[in-house]
Amino acid sequence: MMTNNMLYNIGNNKTSLSKLEMQYATGQRIQKPSEDPIIAVRALKLRTSLSELNQYYEKNIPDAMAWMDVTESALKVVNSILTEVHTYCVQGSTDTLTANDRNSIIKNLTELKQQVYQEGDTNYAGRYVFTGYKTNTSLVFDEAQKDEKYQMTEKLGCDNIDIIKKTLNSCSVEQYDPDDPASTDLSAKPNLVDVYRIQLAYGSLDSPEDGGMIQIRFPETDEDGEVTYDEFPDGSIESMLSTDPNAYEVEDGEVRFLSDTGELLLGADIYDEWRHIENIEITYEKTNFAKNDLRPEHYFDCTVTDLTDEDKEPLVYTKANQEIAYEVNFNQRLTINTQGSDAIKHAIGRTIDEALNAVNDVIAVEEKIAEVKEMLKDTSITAEQESKLKEMLEVMNTELVLKTEVMQSTFGGALTKIEQQQDVVNVATADLGSRYVRLQLTESRLSDEQTDFEDLLSTNEDADMVDTIIKYRAMYSIYNASLSAAAKSMQTTLMDFL
Repeated sequence: MMTNNMLYNIGNNKTSLSKLEMQYATGQRIQKPSEDPIIAVRALKLRTSLSELNQYYEKNIPDAMAWMDVTESALKVVNSILTEVHTYCVQGSTDTLTANDRNSIIKNLTELKQQVYQEGDTNYAGRYVFTGYKTNTSLVFDEAQKDEKYQMTEKLGCDNIDIIKKTLNSCSVEQYDPDDPASTDLSAKPNLVDVYRIQLAYGSLDSPEDGGMIQIRFPETDEDGEVTYDEFPDGSIESMLSTDPNAYEVEDGEVRFLSDTGELLLGADIYDEWRHIENIEITYEKTNFAKNDLRPEHYFDCTVTDLTDEDKEPLVYTKANQEIAYEVNFNQRLTINTQGSDAIKHAIGRTIDEALNAVNDVIAVEEKIAEVKEMLKDTSITAEQESKLKEMLEVMNTELVLKTEVMQSTFGGALTKIEQQQDVVNVATADLGSRYVRLQLTESRLSDEQTDFEDLLSTNEDADMVDTIIKYRAMYSIYNASLSAAAKSMQTTLMDFL
């Protein structure tokens, strides 16, 4: 009996000593859950929480910050480009431009337009940052597109109707017949008119004559939230090209669709009616897209038809808010992306194109004048021919004055539009900045939480090394003493009692 008790006690002492040895070697209070289930369960919860926190702090937040850094850099570049465009618009709005100045403006504005849309294709780790959920699809066309027809719906308002100046009754050298100078009709003198216009997002649209369409609707929402549409009669929309001499002469009651320039021209009475309408939906089609054109699916509701496969079902895109949100903390999501439709607008390119067209119009008139002047240098011309050429020159000079005025007016209007686009970019940048600050605050808070969780985990799991060493030495002494006592007891035999 005594022997069994000694062996039992030695075993217990050995177990306790081994447990202390493991605590000393590993630094952990327990080696298996059965030793202390409460500590084990608490450790599991703490480790799970710490693992999630580390995912937020070490992966999600740095990834979100990098994405937003790339976006901010792109927006700053866009703003810088718009500042340059604004400078050229200031130059163009003056009356001191030389031929070299105009050529320089054309060259620089063309390059700046390409640059601003190229910034829309900024990507982070192979993902486009301005395209919402479609991170694998660029914001602009990488190359010319002619194999797909897009039917898109623009949602506009009365603030999208503007008033522009146009020069009518242009004179051309082709009107002059040297064999019959008197037949050259110069009675229609150049004059300026105000044109009421809605400029669509794209030019070079499919005309109704070539299988395209144009539809104008006015959505209204009733008290029950139901949307009804009042449609402008299709038959009342006249289709025409801007090259038609009468294209910009719009009478009352008329709505004219210029497919090549992507414009809707309104009669004065239509303008008076529509300028109070808040919601206007215009649906049209476009097949030919140039390189660096903005992809419609990122901006509008649209249907895409594959022209190379008649059996293929059209793709339908619905413009929706496509916010990419990251989990950055427990029960906290933060939107990291800025959509192209909120920062890089069609109006930028359209405004630049219109300014370029105005400059080219002035250059074209100057070239015509130079050609007529060269013709007047011919000493072999008759008096009748000379008289008609001088009359033509006078008309062209008048046209030059008017088109120069139009150019200056166009650049003046471009100033306002570019400033509006800068405001849009600044708002997008400010919104991005506010989200970035929130992300930084979350990062700082997570850093503190990470330290707190690690401390709690250490308190729960880690052994007190000083206490462990003291207990180990005490238990070591007890174990050795029990062995010594057992050794002495086990030496006693029956002979010792005889």
